[in-house]
Amino acid sequence: MTARGRKPLPALPVPAAGPAQKLLQGYLEHLTHERRLSAHTTRNYHRDITALLVLAGDTPPLRLNAHDIRRGIAQLHGRGLDGCSIARMLSAWRGFYHYLARDHGCKQNPCIGIRAPKSAKRLPDALSPDDARQLVEVNADDALAVRDRAMLELFYSSGLRLAELTGLAPDDINFADATVRVTGKGGKTRIVPVGSHAASALQAWLAERVSMPGLDKQALFVNRQGRRLGPRAIQSRVQQRGQRQGIAARVHPHMLRHSFASHVLQSSSDLRAVQEMLGHSSISTTQVYTQLDFQHLAKIYDAAHPRAKKKG
Repeated sequence: MTARGRKPLPALPVPAAGPAQKLLQGYLEHLTHERRLSAHTTRNYHRDITALLVLAGDTPPLRLNAHDIRRGIAQLHGRGLDGCSIARMLSAWRGFYHYLARDHGCKQNPCIGIRAPKSAKRLPDALSPDDARQLVEVNADDALAVRDRAMLELFYSSGLRLAELTGLAPDDINFADATVRVTGKGGKTRIVPVGSHAASALQAWLAERVSMPGLDKQALFVNRQGRRLGPRAIQSRVQQRGQRQGIAARVHPHMLRHSFASHVLQSSSDLRAVQEMLGHSSISTTQVYTQLDFQHLAKIYDAAHPRAKKKG
């Protein structure tokens, strides 16, 4: 399983160069230049649509029908791909066919009306409030520790995605308003509150940051050489800090985002506000955290209610 609980795509051969590959390349350019999607998101589309071309074999994409799509889904499911991953792939395929209809005269979208196999819902991993507090309370005994604490505090304070935190500039932090300006999926910008602990940690880091050699002035979080920290480096630092702080779970940036959402809902029950802060386009995506909240309440009930305790 991946860090987010999704199974990776089974190994598939790379399709030969040809007309289908040219269509795919045109679509990727459309995603990059017209829709202005991130490089990470575009790579995901590339992977998912490549899987479609492999499954299609010698059949050109413009000639695929609903039966072909259902057969391909059955093959992927038979290889162990779960329903959530197949649903994501179907969404990518539908988008590809919308593009083919617009620019290449495709008469039908064979993916319309087709659903992925159902799979058991897996709730996102979240830390308990005590574990989250323990994680962010890093002993700031050197510049990198100060930086790491600021990253952890900001992840947990504001529920940022990894790519959002990676792309931050110092000017994105507004200490007067206690907010951070975030560029999320699809290039959409939103303003998210920053808690007092995160603000203090960020101010401490900015004081250390100015002394870094070769400083990239547009990067909020940098390494020893002053260069912007990349996603893998941040993932590694978060995981290391989790281990050093004695957290039993394998901590990753998205776990802090999940923890933020779950804990805010436990305190406020304001689903719409959490949706806006997370940058979810649909509230149905945010609703999964209400189930996390229910689980938290169920554990309290089981521990505290006299009628819930097992008799010896």
